[in-house]
Amino acid sequence: MNWTTGGFFFGIVALTLVITYIAAKRTSSASDFYTAGGGLKGWQNGFAIAGDYLSAAAFLGVSGAIALTGFDGFFFSVGYVVANLVLLYVIAEPMRNLGRYTLADMLTARFNEKRVRGVAATGTIIIVILYMIAQLVGAGALIKLLFGLEYWLAVLIVGVMMTTYVLFGGMTATSWVQIIKAGLLLFGTGLLAVLVLSKFDWSLMKMFDTIATDHGEEYLNTGIKYTSTLDSVSMMMALVLGTSGLPHILMRFFTVKDAKTARASITWTTWITAIFFSLTIFLGFGAMHFVGIDEIIKESAAGNTAAPLLAEFLGGDVLLSFIAAVAFATILAVVSGLVLTGASAISHDIYGEILNDGKLTEKQQVLAARIGSISIAIISIILALFAQSLNVSFLVSFAFCIGASANLPVIFYTIYWKKFNSTGVVWAIVTGLVSCLVLGALGPNVWNPVEGKAIFVGDPLVPLSVPAIITIPLGFLAGYVGSIIGSSKVNKKDAEEIYKEIRVKANTGVSVSDISH
Repeated sequence: MNWTTGGFFFGIVALTLVITYIAAKRTSSASDFYTAGGGLKGWQNGFAIAGDYLSAAAFLGVSGAIALTGFDGFFFSVGYVVANLVLLYVIAEPMRNLGRYTLADMLTARFNEKRVRGVAATGTIIIVILYMIAQLVGAGALIKLLFGLEYWLAVLIVGVMMTTYVLFGGMTATSWVQIIKAGLLLFGTGLLAVLVLSKFDWSLMKMFDTIATDHGEEYLNTGIKYTSTLDSVSMMMALVLGTSGLPHILMRFFTVKDAKTARASITWTTWITAIFFSLTIFLGFGAMHFVGIDEIIKESAAGNTAAPLLAEFLGGDVLLSFIAAVAFATILAVVSGLVLTGASAISHDIYGEILNDGKLTEKQQVLAARIGSISIAIISIILALFAQSLNVSFLVSFAFCIGASANLPVIFYTIYWKKFNSTGVVWAIVTGLVSCLVLGALGPNVWNPVEGKAIFVGDPLVPLSVPAIITIPLGFLAGYVGSIIGSSKVNKKDAEEIYKEIRVKANTGVSVSDISH
């Protein structure tokens, strides 16, 4: 380790610890811990959502995917940006108006049953763990490249740090770490993009022509990774619809004061992510051309170190150290948000509401959340140790698939379908979750005939990298069928009154009883 690298890294760590120390003084109630007291402004929450969104999969995974597979890798970027529109027009306002701390709170606003809260919390925990594994894999590859530390040690260091932020600072510390990280990431990515473009005489067309001439025109078209149109469509469905079902994104709508601010947050996020993902083209193609595909694969078979290697080529140790520190901050910010979301599901939903009927004191709720944070961190660290060979973009896209298949159907039906009931909720979540896990476990990212390309050696039984094209319809269908089957157990008059209440509150933030009085 050289002094430059150490300086950037320890500077980032020191800054985040100062933020955590300040936030810890302001975190006393459950509302402070889970949602920063609902006091974030629109631009602050927009940057924080972008901080959640622009994860290691975005910075390391997408740039690496473009470097290895060209335009196919850029598919991730398109899906991520378009997904914000679904959030803006369908999800943001009702989620803010109906929920309190978690996705389960939003669902139980209409279906106040423990089984609904239980399946929603279970789905949240699984998504969080998958997403966190992706971040920890990226962290391990990054620190191994820079410091020469063993992968397991790198994962352990990040795991301890992320847990520290959540334990002491809660959502306030997590939000500000994400805001600062999003700003640093935009700056670092923009700097790399400018340096790459300067190498091609400031001509975008010259960059594309050079890639086509030196590496082959196939890198500018689809077909290197996604040879099947069906596979491409399935991947895009997961990315576009999955964001609206990711619990750590949905949780951020509870950190603002009202629905108008929630919408403003997504507007900010959309612009930030659109700018960032446009810049990943330069990072990916720049790494492909200047670093070389063989060199990238040598450092990381999944391509996760393409951006840091490009930074080393363009600016030596100084730029490498800065970009690596930004990537490290990216990982720390995202995993902190994920730990907090998972802890909320364990402490608030399972322990607080299901096991103790919501009768915990404020002090007990915060203590339970901190214990939950440690539990989620330990599970994720252990699993990440066995996922080193996977491209982090795949792991995240798989979490998106579960969000779109298990969570989005129940959110949509809860808000917009009068005949939806608690049986439909359970059926939709369980079907979407299980189908994603089973089909994903049989797919080409887990099974590959070439050794080292996936977890296991063998032919995949399911040809889809991400089975969203199957699992999303299954989730919606299960919610419909479950509601029809469970309709006989529902008091239709009471259910209709509750739905009227939900429709008014989802659109106005005010309950019917408040209006009548």
